[in-house]
Amino acid sequence: MPAGVVDVHTHVVPKGWPDLGAACGGSGWPWLRVDSERAAMIMVGETEFRPVGAECWDASRRLADMDADGVDVQVVSPTPVFFSYDRPADQAVKVARIFNDLTLEVTAAGGGRLVPFCQVPLQDPDAACAELDRSLAAGHVGVEIGNHVGDRDLDDAGVVTFLQHCAEVGAPVFVHPWDMPGGPRLDRWMARWLTGMPAETHLSVLAMILGGVFDRVPETLRICFAHGGGSFPFWLGRADNAWHRRGDLVRGASAGPPSSYLDRFSVDSVVFAPPALRLLVDTLGEDRVLVGSDYPYPLGERPAGAVVRDADFLTDTQRDKIQSRNALRFLSG
Repeated sequence: MPAGVVDVHTHVVPKGWPDLGAACGGSGWPWLRVDSERAAMIMVGETEFRPVGAECWDASRRLADMDADGVDVQVVSPTPVFFSYDRPADQAVKVARIFNDLTLEVTAAGGGRLVPFCQVPLQDPDAACAELDRSLAAGHVGVEIGNHVGDRDLDDAGVVTFLQHCAEVGAPVFVHPWDMPGGPRLDRWMARWLTGMPAETHLSVLAMILGGVFDRVPETLRICFAHGGGSFPFWLGRADNAWHRRGDLVRGASAGPPSSYLDRFSVDSVVFAPPALRLLVDTLGEDRVLVGSDYPYPLGERPAGAVVRDADFLTDTQRDKIQSRNALRFLSG
């Protein structure tokens, strides 16, 4: 894998897929309404979910944008709407296979610059492990998972079983928030994305810590949280204070306070502002922050990695770690 700038947070949408109702069973599946050669709309049933462009499926367009942004390598992960954790496991297995195989078709045209991550039916740990193994054998390098399965967070026994398997087989895990709560206060101004996503990620980092996951899974687990770890880095002091002062309610299954686990996970750099990036580096350390962009979606960073390149407080060594060395360690151990 070439060195240079590595973007660990990008997404793919294939240009079309089989009728999922016929292929997987059930109804209400996402489908793609193709509006032109370079524009389409992800539909869920008859509801418009998200407009997408050719950069989602066209490797040449993606590579051109990478060249323009100075990005050498992208990790290409599923778009979370396809996770299907709320469906029967047999349906989720089938849809994971379909999209994982289609992702390989997109990334194969990248000349080694597009690194595929798969999705798995996380609601069934045995099936998730099996699909991960199948995908790794087919050419995927790691896996993207959502931050929860219904009301089960990342400390759920089944999810922990899957994470242990990831550690055993050496598969890096990218955690992306999804399925954020809605309601009158959140269904405006994109508030589910602007406030819900940071809160969801914060909660899941806490679940891995206070739920004792990092005390149970091997240190070989390589796991990275999207969007700078959400609000967790800003509120680490509050979590530590609560762990020490209200241990009867807060300590859960963790052997130590939240700050003692900062060397067990990484976060991406999609925080947009230098002061926020400084907080990440000061809190998590220069070895635990990786360039991410959320390409190609509108709430992502363009040019990708700009906040890292423009941060005048970073040394050359720190910038080199964040732009590539940390990501290469995340991807290959």
